Amino acid sequence: MKLHADFSKRAQWDTNAMEWIASPAGGVERKMLDRIGEEKARATSIVRYAPNSGFPEHEHPMGEEFLVLEGVFSDEHGDYPAGTYIRNPDGTRHSPFSKDGCTILVKLRQFEPGDDRQFAVDTNTGEWVPHGKPGLSAMALHEFGDSTVRLVKFEPSAKVEHDPHPGGEEVLVLEGVLKDEHGVYPSGTWLRQPDGSKHAPWSDEGCVLWVKPGHLPPA
Repeated sequence: MKLHADFSKRAQWDTNAMEWIASPAGGVERKMLDRIGEEKARATSIVRYAPNSGFPEHEHPMGEEFLVLEGVFSDEHGDYPAGTYIRNPDGTRHSPFSKDGCTILVKLRQFEPGDDRQFAVDTNTGEWVPHGKPGLSAMALHEFGDSTVRLVKFEPSAKVEHDPHPGGEEVLVLEGVLKDEHGVYPSGTWLRQPDGSKHAPWSDEGCVLWVKPGHLPPA
């Protein structure tokens, strides 16, 4: 399967309007955002666990990263409430489940070689710091090589006049509404901007974004 597999092109989904698709594990469903491959794929997805559902133990070749959007995600290492960002590098194994149900944004097989640190960050207690422009702040989640992961907060009426994307950028709107010259992106919108693209984003009411810049191949 190939879905939004041309990284030189802009991609966008309103994940709220997408249908859930059953996974091989009972009670686990997903919304596929981009994908190259079948069940063992380079993939970005929204995944929903019904209460008392899960996967048997499995390994993560080329790593797994995810953000818990709703509920509590669990495995043998711990319980991770909404707002937790987790990285499981190449070769790690676990048996994920959810007692009461949860929803996550997950990216599979997208780690750079040598990116081998396993950790979890609770963004509910993380530190917001100024992020270059008035009205913008950021919370760093991960940085390795050319890839960075962060949360970005726009205060009401904050705007970036010129925002280039060397190495591209991927965004999930977590709260509020983001806008730019191309459209309006409410909470639940997933965007992928290709290498070399640029735009001028703003938010009238304020918003919070999950942002991953710099990880896409040259256009």
